[in-house]
Amino acid sequence: MLKKCTNCTADLRIEDDFDLAKIADSGQCFRWERAAQPACYRIIAGADCIYVTDLGEGRFRFEWSELSERDGCVPKSEWNGSIPKHWFDYFDFDTDYRSIRAKIDPAEDPYLWRASEAGRGIRILRQDPWEMLISFIISQNKNIPGIRRCIEALARLCGERRTDCRGEEYYAFPTPEAVAALSEEELAGCKLGYRGKYVLAAARAVLDASIDLDSLLETSEQETIEALTGIYGVGVKVANCVSLFGLHHIDAFPVDVWIRRILEAEYPGGFPFERYHPYCGIYQQYLFAYARNQAAG
Repeated sequence: MLKKCTNCTADLRIEDDFDLAKIADSGQCFRWERAAQPACYRIIAGADCIYVTDLGEGRFRFEWSELSERDGCVPKSEWNGSIPKHWFDYFDFDTDYRSIRAKIDPAEDPYLWRASEAGRGIRILRQDPWEMLISFIISQNKNIPGIRRCIEALARLCGERRTDCRGEEYYAFPTPEAVAALSEEELAGCKLGYRGKYVLAAARAVLDASIDLDSLLETSEQETIEALTGIYGVGVKVANCVSLFGLHHIDAFPVDVWIRRILEAEYPGGFPFERYHPYCGIYQQYLFAYARNQAAG
């Protein structure tokens, strides 16, 4: 059954870094898609959906549905500024990314400085750790379009069907209960391949409390990685992605093929983690985006 909702709109001026296209292409989110009109994205996060349109000159329009409090959405009394607090937090609007970029000395680290200039507008989203755990398990050895297709197929298989503020249908990211109830055969239709058994193992680990994802919000990076890699099919790279994008440990530093190439070519003596603490994960995103964009020409 589709839920009824009240449609809400707010126009905001955002002075800090905020580039929709760069965030959408940054490899941290897989349910952002361009809407019909230019410079507009429909963003699905968990069970919620919002449209964000770049109006130019730092102005953005946000459109969302306000569901009842029992449906898990934030009532007006808890809005931060002109949008619900959970969306304000999702975009990490409390963090000053311009000041973080300004900490890079162009003379001392010209490569990272160029990457940060090219990547200005990228923010580390505060995403749901459960959704990130499953998303990055699925991401192993897949390109971004393939990851998106698999996640969408999983949502359609067992996520709740809803309508957004424009009357368009979408599927919420499925709950651990919904995923754990599936068989490997049912998951096969999502084209997960060998990752299907890892997805099921993760859902069951969350359900039986073998791992408490929310508790990891406050743990050290070492404890976080140890806990996450205890899940069947989760390696260090996936654990670091969940740490950075799902738990908002912004010092986490995932290393994939792109980052490994950069470290070998630009930092043969090792990346200066101590110098860039506690923002290594943000700088990693600039490096990742820069390398991919250069390779694309």
